[in-house]
Amino acid sequence: MRCVIGIDLGSTTTKAVMLDESGAMLGRGITNSRSNYEVACAVARIEAHTAARFDMLARRLAGDAVALAWLGPLRETFKLELYFGELADLREAIDRHLSESTRADAASVQRAAHTVLEAMRESAPALFVEGGPRKSDFFRDIAGAAFVAEAERLCKGNDVAFEPLVAQYDRAILEVETRMRPRDTRALLHRAVARLSVDVPGVRERLAASVEAATDEPIEEIVVVGTGYGRQTLPFPKEAVRSEILCHGRGAHRVFPGTRTVLDIGGQDTKAIQVDDHGVVTSFQMNDRCAAGCGRYLGYIADELNLGLHELGPLALQAKKVLKVNSTCTVFAGAELRERLALGQRREDILAGLHRAIMLRAMSLLARSGGVRSEFTFTGGVCNNAMATKVLRELVDENYGKDITLNIHPDSIYMGALGGAMFALDDLRDARVPPLPAFIRDSRSEVSA
Repeated sequence: MRCVIGIDLGSTTTKAVMLDESGAMLGRGITNSRSNYEVACAVARIEAHTAARFDMLARRLAGDAVALAWLGPLRETFKLELYFGELADLREAIDRHLSESTRADAASVQRAAHTVLEAMRESAPALFVEGGPRKSDFFRDIAGAAFVAEAERLCKGNDVAFEPLVAQYDRAILEVETRMRPRDTRALLHRAVARLSVDVPGVRERLAASVEAATDEPIEEIVVVGTGYGRQTLPFPKEAVRSEILCHGRGAHRVFPGTRTVLDIGGQDTKAIQVDDHGVVTSFQMNDRCAAGCGRYLGYIADELNLGLHELGPLALQAKKVLKVNSTCTVFAGAELRERLALGQRREDILAGLHRAIMLRAMSLLARSGGVRSEFTFTGGVCNNAMATKVLRELVDENYGKDITLNIHPDSIYMGALGGAMFALDDLRDARVPPLPAFIRDSRSEVSA
């Protein structure tokens, strides 16, 4: 199967979208943007390949309702197998660092780390179930939370020091995140099938046979286009890089063909984009280099409150009133937040004010780009923040009327990558085939069936 891929390197996450030659979606992948951009792009691409294999598997099982019902649990056990592999990498990195250490307590820290990692492994299956309690699919997030929790449990009432133990994790995770691990999707799927608690005769065998069939067909990447906040540093040939403005506009128009205005709020910047009836950008405005009003700002606030980023929106929705926030500058936000909390103001009310301040900045950008026209599509990671979308709807109603159609899609974070894939498809159809990035040419085995 021939395909094209769009990769969107953002400041927080890196996304990949794979399309076939007809433009149909084959798979999508996402990972956290780490210090090594080439690895981030490679991992997102591998995740898109994995998603494509699961889509092929679903089609193979379409006529077998009993086996198909196990596809969801199979996804989770597959992720569990990946997690176990990354835990092994983490242990190896910690062991190597401590073997090279001159610390007098290196041996005791290593024993403690092994105890923590073993506890993490034992508790992992409970995280990887449908509707399970994990709050992220990124290894850094899952492992970080679990390591700290188990370390606190181990160190409480013992003579094991908490700080040196967690310091080993902090050092090792940077190495694990910047290392490419070959992925044998077929072998992982078979291990995941074996792990399922299937109690219906014949189902496990049918799943295994479908895995073989779904991973037999080769996937050949012909054109890969890169875009995003970090596009200038992408490990791509220049002719394979596109503007994120053009990609977000085109991706939003593909999902919602009536789109005329796009607001994209990502981790590091905000973009207000106007497009015509073909998805071609006619004007745009971006915020300056300051991260105020973007996902990075919300992340900073979450850190100040010791909350997960995903918790901010639901907490802000519990506000009894919306407090006016004086500054949306990331530098000063922490000080103002602490001052307001010290005055006894409810954090829910403060957060409501922060969200409104952020969206007011976005509305200013929209006004400068040409205003809001129906349909209006909201994209980017902040689109998944329920309070942000609520405030945006209110502000659009106040300033442009309630007849504006506001499109909010749960997968809007992929719009830029989707637009990139569509430009890649144009190149393929027009016989403009730029060289593939080196990390793809040199690593075909990393996405082997």
